[in-house]
Amino acid sequence: MIDYKHPQGNVFYRRIDFAHPMITRGEGVYLFDTFGRRYLDASGGPVLVNIGHGVDEVVDAIAEQARQVAYVHASMFTTQALEDYSSALAEVTPLPDPRFFYLCSGSEATETAIKFARQIQVNRGQGERYLVIGRWRSYHGTTLGALAVSGRPALRSLYMPMMQDMPHIPPPYCYRCPFSLEYSTCGILCATVLEDQIKILGANTVAAMIAEPISGASLAAVVPPPEYWPLVREICDKYGLLLIDDEVMTGFGRSGRWFAIETWGVTPDVITMAKGAAGGYWPLSITAVKGEHVEVIRQQGGGFVHGGTFSHHAVGAAAGLATLRYIQDHDLVAASASKGEQLKAKLQAALGDHPNVGDIRGQGLMLGLELVADRLTKEPFPPKTRVARRLADAAFELGLILYPGQGTVDGVYGDHVMIAPPFIVTDEQMDEIVAILAAAVEAVLPASVASGRRN
Repeated sequence: MIDYKHPQGNVFYRRIDFAHPMITRGEGVYLFDTFGRRYLDASGGPVLVNIGHGVDEVVDAIAEQARQVAYVHASMFTTQALEDYSSALAEVTPLPDPRFFYLCSGSEATETAIKFARQIQVNRGQGERYLVIGRWRSYHGTTLGALAVSGRPALRSLYMPMMQDMPHIPPPYCYRCPFSLEYSTCGILCATVLEDQIKILGANTVAAMIAEPISGASLAAVVPPPEYWPLVREICDKYGLLLIDDEVMTGFGRSGRWFAIETWGVTPDVITMAKGAAGGYWPLSITAVKGEHVEVIRQQGGGFVHGGTFSHHAVGAAAGLATLRYIQDHDLVAASASKGEQLKAKLQAALGDHPNVGDIRGQGLMLGLELVADRLTKEPFPPKTRVARRLADAAFELGLILYPGQGTVDGVYGDHVMIAPPFIVTDEQMDEIVAILAAAVEAVLPASVASGRRN
């Protein structure tokens, strides 16, 4: 094992007690550090490196735009890069006459969306509507407004006294149904409970509902039953709620569709995007809304009460456009769909019978493994054992990057890892991912030991 040490400097690291290797370059699905070690980025960072590392077309677009003009104040000017990107993005966004509000992070996109929903309701003459219903075991960002609609207790609890909390409903999580029911005799209660919550709160107080189309880092790629999203859309329409589709992780092909919501033929009112929009080359987020809703604001004689110093950034738009064109030119959305099926099958073959792998799930190249102490009872590991983190660290030592998470079951118990490589991953690299992952699983959770414990 290499004895990594932090650089001697002033960085406040995300993991304070973890010795971070220093990366010198990225190429395709790989990263390389100062020791010459190679890491296969099997999670695409936190599920965002969609087109791979070291793509010259995006780097060149960023440099060219920065040479022309890097920054203009968005309240005063526009740029050709911003106009061109918006036109190209409109062609693939599943909203009628979409308009795009640009910022820098997924958290900001969420803040934009929930503020927008509130203002639309006010401008419609329904100023009493302010609540945004979220889901437990969801994640929408780190800012206080985004945390208020998120459903991860470990991230929320410290800041609860500082936020105005929002109501939550259980997630669509068939592997561990919150209602102890079985699909397909459950009546899709995970969807219809939304209507119950609206009635309890009072429909005249609820502005919107926000959810990830496929659950992200909190539940590791849980795909809802096919009836779920059409029912949610129907309920939102019935009670006048805006439906906010959080595609920060799933967007730009990660699910095997441009946007995951298209899987169910549902049109939301607002779509939040980030991560894959520029694939890590630039901090870029987007909130897409319907043109008709922008007209509601315009007719009131004012503007959207929101903004940001780095909103509508010219270089960000250039990065986004180059990324979008790269995805189109290389047919990477279709690649994500087909390669996702292949990788999922490889994972099933290698780990599907392991006594501590309870579920292998996902869509496109957004896959998750839920880890359990006993696959027959689905009993989770005790939180103090930190199984997902230990597994990810073991894989890291073997040169494989995974995305671990804890709290899958109830926000405290439950472990999972996500596998989400760049869309350019090859068959050989998928085999490498599976082989190293299987070795890490065996090192942390030996099948023989697990089988003996169960017996």
